[in-house]
Amino acid sequence: MKYGGLEDRLEQDMEKSLKNAIASRAALFDEKHQSAFRLFNGFLEGFPTIAIDLYAHTIVIHNYATPPQEGEEAVQIAKEFLLKELSWIKAILLKTRKGKTSQEKNGILLHGKKTDDRIQEHGIWYALDLTMNRDASLYLDTRNLRKWAIDHLEGKRVLNTFAYTGSLGVAAQAGRAVRVVQTDLSRKFLNVGKTSYTLNGFPIHKKNFQAGDFWAHINKLKRDEKLFDCVFLDPPFFADTKRGRVDLSQNSERLINKVRPLIDDGGHLVAINNALFVSGAEYMQTLENLSNDGYLEVEQVIPVPDDFLGYAKTRIGEQPVDPSPFNHSTKIAVLRVKRK
Repeated sequence: MKYGGLEDRLEQDMEKSLKNAIASRAALFDEKHQSAFRLFNGFLEGFPTIAIDLYAHTIVIHNYATPPQEGEEAVQIAKEFLLKELSWIKAILLKTRKGKTSQEKNGILLHGKKTDDRIQEHGIWYALDLTMNRDASLYLDTRNLRKWAIDHLEGKRVLNTFAYTGSLGVAAQAGRAVRVVQTDLSRKFLNVGKTSYTLNGFPIHKKNFQAGDFWAHINKLKRDEKLFDCVFLDPPFFADTKRGRVDLSQNSERLINKVRPLIDDGGHLVAINNALFVSGAEYMQTLENLSNDGYLEVEQVIPVPDDFLGYAKTRIGEQPVDPSPFNHSTKIAVLRVKRK
């Protein structure tokens, strides 16, 4: 690609940033190219219109520009550079956040014929459907939490609410949990989780994959007096059904109180808030307020992996709101529960 003036400078600057980003993540590349991680965080590494993820042999470029046309040049530069730099790449998928059609939002192939349908992480397979919806079917910012689940949930009863494609439940199953219940409004998403079970040779019990509204489902579990040793609460930033509203900028406390009665004495509640403009201090204050009664305790904060937010030597920008004591706007807290 040839440019003149400012365009040529853009290409040079972006290629330099991408080269540095790849070099900083060298340890994450595996020989068989089965891993998944954020390859470039444009928000914090110099080009805020795009982010780039790697899923096995597939590159996913996210165009976050408004309007999208303002990000097209960066997308083209990234595409050509990555095909040259990573010769083993088989597909490049573009997801346009402000796309006019669902296809543009869910993904259009810029290179190759087929995207990868699985990745391996911590020795566990996770199924993918990269064009199923706007998200890429596996959240890369919760990789450390999946490792926590593998390491801490042996012999435990686990409930994964807002499960999406069930990756946290898959990790719990890999960690030898005795039962994992996956719940989500969408059966289509849960079916991806079932494929992950199949890839790992885990038995599939249909009663453990439950599609339905969160509010109604939690009420039923309470009526049935079900108890779990760990509940994952990883809701979307905003969702509204006739049964209730999820708004992580306003009602995290309500969501946490909703699931607390389902957790057995000494169990864990993993509460995640991904609201960009809710500071870490504000969220931690919410958790501490909930802990004042002595029946909840913040036991651990789990960081988002460094690749997702960029490394010290590659990071240029700042997060819009201070996330500390967390390291990212995806704020992950593990709470210990004491029953009344």
